[in-house]
Amino acid sequence: MRGYMRQRGSTWDLRVFLGADATGKKLYATKTVKGGKREAQRVLAEMVNQASDGRLAVTKATVGGLLEEWFAKVSPDFSPKTALETRGLLDRHLLPTFGATTLRRLKAKDIDAYYSQLRAGKATASRALTPSTIKRIHGVLHVALEQGVRWGWLTINPASSASPPRVNAPDIVPPSPAELGRLFGEALAAAPEFATFVVVAAALGARRSETIALRWSDVDLAAGRVTIARGIVIGPDGPVEKDTKTHAARTVSIDATTAALLTEHRQRMLDRAAACDVKVGKRAFVFSDAVDLSVPWRPDSATRRFNSLRDKCGLPKVRLHDLRHYVATTMLSAGVDIRTVAGRLGHRNASTTLNVYSHFMEAPDRAAADKLGRIFDDAIARGAEDPPLVSPLPGAQA
Repeated sequence: MRGYMRQRGSTWDLRVFLGADATGKKLYATKTVKGGKREAQRVLAEMVNQASDGRLAVTKATVGGLLEEWFAKVSPDFSPKTALETRGLLDRHLLPTFGATTLRRLKAKDIDAYYSQLRAGKATASRALTPSTIKRIHGVLHVALEQGVRWGWLTINPASSASPPRVNAPDIVPPSPAELGRLFGEALAAAPEFATFVVVAAALGARRSETIALRWSDVDLAAGRVTIARGIVIGPDGPVEKDTKTHAARTVSIDATTAALLTEHRQRMLDRAAACDVKVGKRAFVFSDAVDLSVPWRPDSATRRFNSLRDKCGLPKVRLHDLRHYVATTMLSAGVDIRTVAGRLGHRNASTTLNVYSHFMEAPDRAAADKLGRIFDDAIARGAEDPPLVSPLPGAQA
């Protein structure tokens, strides 16, 4: 950072160059000092050091003010779910802790101390937070402060020097076929409609939001195909219908058992509507408590119902999302190619599927190795039995 000073009578005008904002406008911090040249030089040197350390903010704005300005700017481009979750992180954690702190006083050590408090359950949260949640909080703070740097509100991003906890990838433990059987059996006995939801979720390998958003117009029972084109998520104002996570529709095949359950489920819904003298529209949802099937289930309600079913079956570690893992791991273990699995799961790139489920490909890899071994054995056996392809030269030893 460069500093400048100019005398004006008995005072000195000090200026330190802080860089440029996103528009290219040059930014300066200024100060007026009364006294001699030596005092002015001392103050200017201190300003330069503060600017270099990021302690000399361009404005007197607070962290809370920046967070609110940043959220107002970026939230219109967020999905409803992301907007709701980000707003929650601001209101529950960042604003109560750093809202009144001026930007020039925010230091990396303060941020790290806060992360330690969150892990110990001694901060604004009522309980200790997991590393993954703290990492999300850090991500929001870092991005907002980075925007502040681009706006010229501060010179460096203190969150860049902070150290959020490491997040280890959780072990994927899909339910076993026996556990799925218990879930299906219990659901069929207690609530056939929800049993159909569980079977469809497991058969499609779809996300919760995608399964709930299915409409009957997406289901071709005769051909045994389902088109997954949208999702239902919870936004700031309640459930919102949106496109899929990857912004692309996909069509997947279903087995005969799933098709039969959907056929029975559809007839139950039509009979219920007819009993109430209500017409079902063409855009009716597959899973709906409304008589005319015009309103889908809420995602959080579906999870609560699944958790209740899971607890009743004595399977406390099985989550609704694990049905998706079951599809992926079963297909990979059966030797289905990675691109087919990725397409069914709705992953944009097969590399995503490979990164998440690579350790479940050991069985196909072992089968491939055994197959190669059999090929080698056959080749060696044929080489020992078959005559050489080229006859020996005259006079050559056999």
